[in-house]
Amino acid sequence: MKIVLLGSGKGSNAKAILDAHTHGLLGLAEPIAIISDQAEAPILSFGPQFGIPSHFLSAAPFKTKLAGEAEHRYITKLQEYKPDLIILAGFMRVLKPPLLKAFSDQIINLHPSLLPAFKGLNAIEQAFNYGVRYTGCTVHWVSPEVDAGRIIGQSVVPILARDTL
Repeated sequence: MKIVLLGSGKGSNAKAILDAHTHGLLGLAEPIAIISDQAEAPILSFGPQFGIPSHFLSAAPFKTKLAGEAEHRYITKLQEYKPDLIILAGFMRVLKPPLLKAFSDQIINLHPSLLPAFKGLNAIEQAFNYGVRYTGCTVHWVSPEVDAGRIIGQSVVPILARDTL
């Protein structure tokens, strides 16, 4: 299974996936590329470290979504790799129907809350400020609605009295 990782920032989730592959924990799944919408994103440094290509692709002119020409660039680049699975590992863009249709049932997202609670940006801060005693993370299929796709798996993390944001 060929995997392409999309991310916008530090890449901690992407690195965990790459480390798992290095240690033989992903079975037949193999990360084959990293793509970021941020030219200086640290996630791009993991490509050379793990022997896979890394690419910056501009998402301009939009700040929070892929649409128009930017979306077309992403579809074209992703099609070059023929991925079986695309993982949004901290990719901070809303995907629109053209890209979702081009890769139907092939895109998953890693989200830092127990969906359907605390959708969207700053989910950890949302949970902390709301005062919940448990939060967690969710892996789900990406749908046109933000953080609303079918849930694949979840893991619970307690918020302890001494925790800070």
